[in-house]
Amino acid sequence: MAAKRLSVYIFGAGKVGVALANALRRAGVRVTLRAARAGLPTRRIDADLLVLTVRDRDLTPTASRFAEAGIVSRTTGCVHVAGAQRAEVLEPLRAVSAGIAQMHPMISFASLHRFPALVGGHVHLRGDPGAIAPARRLIKVLGMVARTFPDLDPVGYHAAAGLVANGAAALAAVGVRVLATAGVPPEVAPQMLGPLLHSVADNIMQLGFPDALTGPVRRGESQSVSRHLEVLRARLPDAVPLFVAAGLAQLPLARALGEAADASFDAIEKVLRDAANVAPTPSTASVFTSPAAETPGE
Repeated sequence: MAAKRLSVYIFGAGKVGVALANALRRAGVRVTLRAARAGLPTRRIDADLLVLTVRDRDLTPTASRFAEAGIVSRTTGCVHVAGAQRAEVLEPLRAVSAGIAQMHPMISFASLHRFPALVGGHVHLRGDPGAIAPARRLIKVLGMVARTFPDLDPVGYHAAAGLVANGAAALAAVGVRVLATAGVPPEVAPQMLGPLLHSVADNIMQLGFPDALTGPVRRGESQSVSRHLEVLRARLPDAVPLFVAAGLAQLPLARALGEAADASFDAIEKVLRDAANVAPTPSTASVFTSPAAETPGE
């Protein structure tokens, strides 16, 4: 007997909600997407899973409104996609549904029109069995990996995700500015850095740490690090603190790999720490222009 086709109701048409709806539809899932600004649905929700993709601060008030309206079926699991919030922010829905859970995809959603690849991405899933079961089906349909860490601190977990995802985007943005000072057109630079970041991601997944580290710090080349700093001080001084912080973060990995003498790593550390004590002159130059405003995620 064929398994029942999964049905999903997504409330919140921001970046995450739209991307999930798009991916699920392509996978053959029955999906209803409703923008939060349109208000509560007028019909009863009988989907296998209700996914709330509203802002963190709106999760509990939204859950309360759904519960008070009596429009969620007792066979419907209810999840949210917030990384720093436990399942319990949906507590008002627990008694009127099949259960509640956190279902956070560790994926970067940046646009309402261009969607990230989800296959292979990891999703932290924790909560009631009645919500976890349909959520696991959703995750499997999308080709993603469900993870449950019983003692996970969601705030620390989300801090790590934000540090890597948002930090990498910000780091690349500075890289675009540095490339511009070296003669690379600003519109070309992102096309160059994107594949570079892809290769870093591949190295992280396939090699892990410390092996994923590359470059002059790994090789113990203090002279190269000094030359990079000289260029940054002259051309983009406000990038110096970021370069220093990134270099110091690389040193423990480089020391663990041991491809150079300890003295070489000591020399790099001295160069970086000396640079940290020199206050850079802020640069007001920017190669970026503000794009047309995009509807914020819900």
